[in-house]
Amino acid sequence: KLEWPRADAIIGNPPYHGTKFLRGELGDEYVEWLRSEFGVGVKDYCVYWFRKAHGQLASGGRCGLVGTNSITEGKNREASLDYIVATGGVITAAVSSQRWSGEANVHVSIVNWIKDGRLRTMGSSLDGVEVVAIASNLRPGSDAGVGNSLRLNEGRHFFGVVPTGKGFVLTKDEAQGLLRRTDADYSQVVRPYLIGDDITTNPALAPTRWIVDFQERSLEESQRWSAALDILRERVKPGRDVHKKARERESWWKFSRTVQDMFTAIDKLDRFIACPAQAKRFLMIWCEERWCPSNLTSVFAFADDAAMGVLSSSVHTRWATVQSTRLETRPRYTAASFSTFPWPSFVGNRCADVADAAVRLIARRSELCLERQIGLTKLYNEVDEGAYRDLRDLHDALDEAVAAAYGWPASAAHDPQESNRLLLELNRAIAAGEIDYHPFD
Repeated sequence: KLEWPRADAIIGNPPYHGTKFLRGELGDEYVEWLRSEFGVGVKDYCVYWFRKAHGQLASGGRCGLVGTNSITEGKNREASLDYIVATGGVITAAVSSQRWSGEANVHVSIVNWIKDGRLRTMGSSLDGVEVVAIASNLRPGSDAGVGNSLRLNEGRHFFGVVPTGKGFVLTKDEAQGLLRRTDADYSQVVRPYLIGDDITTNPALAPTRWIVDFQERSLEESQRWSAALDILRERVKPGRDVHKKARERESWWKFSRTVQDMFTAIDKLDRFIACPAQAKRFLMIWCEERWCPSNLTSVFAFADDAAMGVLSSSVHTRWATVQSTRLETRPRYTAASFSTFPWPSFVGNRCADVADAAVRLIARRSELCLERQIGLTKLYNEVDEGAYRDLRDLHDALDEAVAAAYGWPASAAHDPQESNRLLLELNRAIAAGEIDYHPFD
């Protein structure tokens, strides 16, 4: 809360506390002051230092700060580096990400910028390489390539449930025992539980565990399934009774986050799509309607093969990766990955071509996983090494079908920079109201 003087140069390594731990580390009063002072909500602590430093620089002043690499991602980037660039700052040198040399197990970004870009007298250096310019996501280029959220994309993408308590999870034998009971229909509350590892490592591309899910039912309603409730009373309630959050204490039989909007969306469908929330690759699988997805998955409320084709295409996954955040080196599919993605308008054979390509690819991929008894991660590691050329050809065919759905040449399907550039142009035209956008009609 100390006043900073106007400065010609600022260097430093701001303290780091993540958004989720800010109140516990700094206290409610100080966090409320940060909210009031900076007007950007609650962000990672170093975000406020970047904003403060930029505000105290004189015109032509220079700053160099070390922050965790979260400043290049999502809402943290919007409130720090996007803000700096939008208010006249120019990033002149940066290290996009490197492991911190100290005891903390984090990756950091090092950012140097000048307050008024008109006064710069040197080139730009990113990760030790000379570049024409550095964008606010610490990638080469003068434009960060950050898309606008598109309103009509809402209600189609979700993150799964957060149980908070291992006692909700059942073994297969426990689940089958409950499902065989005749005192109630336990299939309404005992569901296959999908996590990210099921998608990446299970050859069946299906859940390997089960979970008790009462959703938002009252305790009185939940007593209809007394055997399942007794399991939670024994395994979950003791830990919840001392939990600091009121919901966990008072509604001990419910997940911490039940994501009712997600279930409302997917309950209308006979299947839906999911991918790992964080992984080397965003690999999409078909899910059965009764599966319960965890927060380690991203869920897409679509049941048609054409949507599976678009989501599985490199056109989409490359865009999603650029818009994503990072966990160490692994991209995390975020709300922005989907909300900013401009879908093609399917016309005539374009929809059929994407759907057909998707069906053939998913069938061959599943066949290989079951035949080899390997998961998708191992399968695609082998594809990267040159195996299964036919699967690679199916991916190429899908990418070209999706590019054609946008009206692009086939070459754009195989050029990440070009496809992302075209998507960014389309995103901005849609956001500006220049294009009629009704992708899901």
